[in-house]
Amino acid sequence: MYYRVEDKYIVYEDQIAYLREHLKDIMERDSHSRGGSYLIRSIYFDDMKNSALYEIESGIDDRSKIRIRSYNADDSFIRLEEKRKKSGFTHKESVMISKETVRSLIERPSLAQAHQASRSLLNEDGFLFRKVFASMNTRLLHPVNIVEYEREAFVEKNGNVRITFDKNIGASTDVSRFFDKSIEAVPTMDAGAHVLEVKYDELLPDYIRKIIDFGSLQRCAFSKYYYARQINEGNGDIL
Repeated sequence: MYYRVEDKYIVYEDQIAYLREHLKDIMERDSHSRGGSYLIRSIYFDDMKNSALYEIESGIDDRSKIRIRSYNADDSFIRLEEKRKKSGFTHKESVMISKETVRSLIERPSLAQAHQASRSLLNEDGFLFRKVFASMNTRLLHPVNIVEYEREAFVEKNGNVRITFDKNIGASTDVSRFFDKSIEAVPTMDAGAHVLEVKYDELLPDYIRKIIDFGSLQRCAFSKYYYARQINEGNGDIL
């Protein structure tokens, strides 16, 4: 299984401006970008025991999350993904999923309806669909919340590097609104705080590392899903 390094940092507007200015001449913009950034919206799944949530909280080394993701609210390009983390490295499996299948999952998102909703996955072709189907029937895996944010991304072929600035991260428990052009998302971070992610294969090229290592940036463990669930818990919505 192919794993990548994924380092995360909490950053602010002045730090983003510095990094952007120094990265734009040596890296390409991500192809999803429209005017410099694009919207990512994800539905995250968890089971009846909230295993994904508590594995993050407990710092379990080998863990995974299931999500459905769209870009720029484009319902013609949606992906089902499993993201695994092990020993500080990440692996992502991703397949296209139809709007009809997603709609059937989010229209019946409760624990009691998980089995019925899961049958729509059998209309899709691929191992990941069967794996999620099995989890929905054995562990009652089901959609829990939406996380959305604006992403500005740079890419570099050398080292397969992706550097992303994820801004205005918000969360909603109303997964039925996934296809809406806009949703009411509750902010998950303090005003002005954003997330920098640096992803690469085995080595980060020195000419990029020197830019990232400026000033007082400190790596941190950060999960958008975990922070979103903390917001939900504060509102009394955790399952």
